[in-house]
Amino acid sequence: MPPMKQMTTENDSSVSEFILMGLTNQLDLQLPLFSLFFVNFTAIVVGNLSLMSLIILNSHLHTPMYFFLFNLSFIDFCYSFVFAPKMLMSFVSEKNMIPFTGCMTQLFFFCFFVNSESYVLTVMAYDRYVAICKPLLYKVIMLPRICCLLMFGSYFIGFSSAMVLTGLMIRLSFCNNNIIDHYMCDIFPVLRISCSNTYVNELVSTAVVGTGIILCSLIILVSYVLILFNIIHTSSGNGWSKALGTCGSHIITVSLFYGSGLLAYVKPSSAETVDQGKFFSVFYTFLVPMLNPLIYSLRNKDVKVAVKKTLKRITS
Repeated sequence: MPPMKQMTTENDSSVSEFILMGLTNQLDLQLPLFSLFFVNFTAIVVGNLSLMSLIILNSHLHTPMYFFLFNLSFIDFCYSFVFAPKMLMSFVSEKNMIPFTGCMTQLFFFCFFVNSESYVLTVMAYDRYVAICKPLLYKVIMLPRICCLLMFGSYFIGFSSAMVLTGLMIRLSFCNNNIIDHYMCDIFPVLRISCSNTYVNELVSTAVVGTGIILCSLIILVSYVLILFNIIHTSSGNGWSKALGTCGSHIITVSLFYGSGLLAYVKPSSAETVDQGKFFSVFYTFLVPMLNPLIYSLRNKDVKVAVKKTLKRITS
């Protein structure tokens, strides 16, 4: 493996591959967990592909709201392939090995899709604010060009963040310990086994992630506060039901995404909390991508109509 040796030399590291410990080391749970996560992975792929197909095939869903939802499903679909296949392998193999380059690649795409999803959810909150608070100007503000720029910005920030965080990880050295106590190459589990000074990595990672969370949370919060004020002033039962119909799904998705992320990372760094971190990370890596299509389908009349129309086309 000449390329791997070259990478190892450049990093002044004697470790050319890592061992991923997986979700648990209890042998009696391996097969049940494999079955559970295989079903989950299948549901993520089928659910998000179905929602994307519905949006493409039905012209009445060709609106800014569903354009953003298409991108959310696309991210969740791609995101699941970053770590799910490797995690499934950990349940059926004795040693779940991953090369250094493979680990850094997984880390890059994990950071890219997580950051991109965070900003897409923020854009969706802004879209709901414009739709409810400025309905007469909605078509003027949310032009196709503006929607594409917002999505490009979300992906660009996600890409830039991933490049910075992965670039800092590549410069680290890994001497003897190559066992990552996680089911994927996440930033902090990898930092724990490095024999380099990780102060800069921890500082930049905290700054990048913290800035993203604060900025996105603030925009989402302000958007929904303004929506709430608008609904209170209209004091219409129809206004309340319309707002709940258009915002309810997004609020649930945001709560699950940020809630599980905070539980996984905002915690004391001790041995006892490592397993807790892995447990809560399952929520935003496996549960949220699976639930998003269900949340937006079950709570959305337009999607239900699209399903009926598509089924009629297939059966007729």
